[in-house]
Amino acid sequence: MKKLLSLSLLLVLAVVGSWFVQEHQGYSQTEPAIEETVDFKQHFDDLGVNGSIIIYDLDRDNFYQHNPSRNNTAFLPASTYKIPNSLIALETGVIKDDVAVLTWDGIERGLDGSPIEEWNQDLNLRLAYKYSAVWFYQVLARRIGHQSMQEFINQVQYGNQQIGAKEDIDKFWLEGELRITPQQQIAFLRRLYQNDLPFSQRTIDLVKDIMIVEQTPDYVLRAKTGWAVSVTPQVGWYVGYLEQNDNVYFFATNLDLVSKNDPAARLEVTRLCLQDLGLL
Repeated sequence: MKKLLSLSLLLVLAVVGSWFVQEHQGYSQTEPAIEETVDFKQHFDDLGVNGSIIIYDLDRDNFYQHNPSRNNTAFLPASTYKIPNSLIALETGVIKDDVAVLTWDGIERGLDGSPIEEWNQDLNLRLAYKYSAVWFYQVLARRIGHQSMQEFINQVQYGNQQIGAKEDIDKFWLEGELRITPQQQIAFLRRLYQNDLPFSQRTIDLVKDIMIVEQTPDYVLRAKTGWAVSVTPQVGWYVGYLEQNDNVYFFATNLDLVSKNDPAARLEVTRLCLQDLGLL
């Protein structure tokens, strides 16, 4: 009798198991599909540049990238550091707002041996960010001071968090010890977008506003360039995020700058890669 019951139970289980498999055989088809890869290499080849790009699609939680090993390599942030520098300066009150003016000291300055007219004038934060005026942000850094700067960098967990000694306060992002990877740039920008940084909402909103480089009815592009001239080869950045189609796409482009056309290629290659994703 017990044998008959056992056999009956096994038969029932087999039937139920067969029904369950049939009813749920489509389950595996609902699993997330492997994201389609996009090959950005041709754009770098066409422009004759060596570098990398990483784009993060927030809604799909997916990375698209060219040269992943470089995207995990740390570089001087150069003027991309103007984003955290602006945040810290506003938060500490060393500059009141985006229109408060700093007086130019009359010393002509430029980049890579060439004077930049837009730098050599009185500037406010909004214009200094737009023109990437080094002297303006050096003044802010000195006013912030080494201790406060280090404390904020630690809280933000920016790059390797190494700003050097006190005497490096106005140059650590240009020729000092601070390093950040393209991947870390994306992480920082995501925290900025999501208001997940140790700054007031007023500070974050102001910086997000001065970061806008292009705004149309279809999208808003916030970004910052960077150019590290103290290393060989020189290194160029273009980092930021694009808000389009009710989604956000974060990007970090990093190039070796070895010819006069390479600085412009930072923006061009970024736009081409974003266009490959159906954007801009």
